[in-house]
Amino acid sequence: MPTSSTPSFAYIGTRLDRAAERRAELESALTRPDTRAYVICGDRVVLHKRNGALSPLFPVAEAAGMGAAGEQVLIGFDGGAARIAQEIAADAGEALKARGDLQVRDLRGIALEGALPPDELGPLAIAKALLTWHARHRFCANCGSPTTASEGGWRRDCTKCSTQHFPRTDPCVIMLAVAGDRCLLGRAKRFPTEMWSCLAGFVEPGESLEEAVRRETLEEAGVRTGRVAYFASQPWPYPMSLMIGCFAQAETTELTIDRKELEDARWVSRDEARTMLDHSHPQKLFVPPPLAIANHLVRAFVERGAGVVG
Repeated sequence: MPTSSTPSFAYIGTRLDRAAERRAELESALTRPDTRAYVICGDRVVLHKRNGALSPLFPVAEAAGMGAAGEQVLIGFDGGAARIAQEIAADAGEALKARGDLQVRDLRGIALEGALPPDELGPLAIAKALLTWHARHRFCANCGSPTTASEGGWRRDCTKCSTQHFPRTDPCVIMLAVAGDRCLLGRAKRFPTEMWSCLAGFVEPGESLEEAVRRETLEEAGVRTGRVAYFASQPWPYPMSLMIGCFAQAETTELTIDRKELEDARWVSRDEARTMLDHSHPQKLFVPPPLAIANHLVRAFVERGAGVVG
């Protein structure tokens, strides 16, 4: 696990009490003066400037009046005060940005720039993921009829066949294969120039995490792995994933790269990985920032070497 000397992952450590037993209180929460809303406009977050700082929290009436209001979800309680997620139409974004007191920003950029305190990122991750789920499940997968939200937004019920639908999280393994004093990094075409990261892929049906790690490493880079060691996990609301970080013991080192999945892959020594972490690499190569679990996988390898696999 990450040590206390390393930065925390983004989107974890929320102070909210999810209080599943109180989710039916959404309607009454909307009328309480201390309830506050996180506003999601399309796939972006609305922030306001207050006392020289940015905040994602709005009074309920103000949040609902920012644009065509959609779903409302009770995501938890903070010190007894309800916190909801408010969806508004994406086309309201330009008008909101024109106001001098508001910003409409991408959640990834907010986390990367440290624009909000870390304990506000977790509630925003919940809000964004849940509202994305609602937007994609307006109709029943069983019979095709419309669905309606219930349980404070944590369930959708079919209006015809009564099937109950619950939010889903997509498990994704992100792994660092290790061969002695080297680790395996890859580059996707969508990455910023010179950025390298851990390999990753979605867990398939009927597959364990260990099997997913071995399969993805073999498919993407042609490297066979044996022992798999769990590291940590991180919610990744892009849109509804859970990144499950692992180390894998490489049994082969020859690379056969799947160019449809990766632009390139390479073995990197601990010393080189260290320069990629501290941005002193002679070719300006770097790894993802500390908000991402990939950074911490590489950091743990730099600190502990092959011992990360156990």
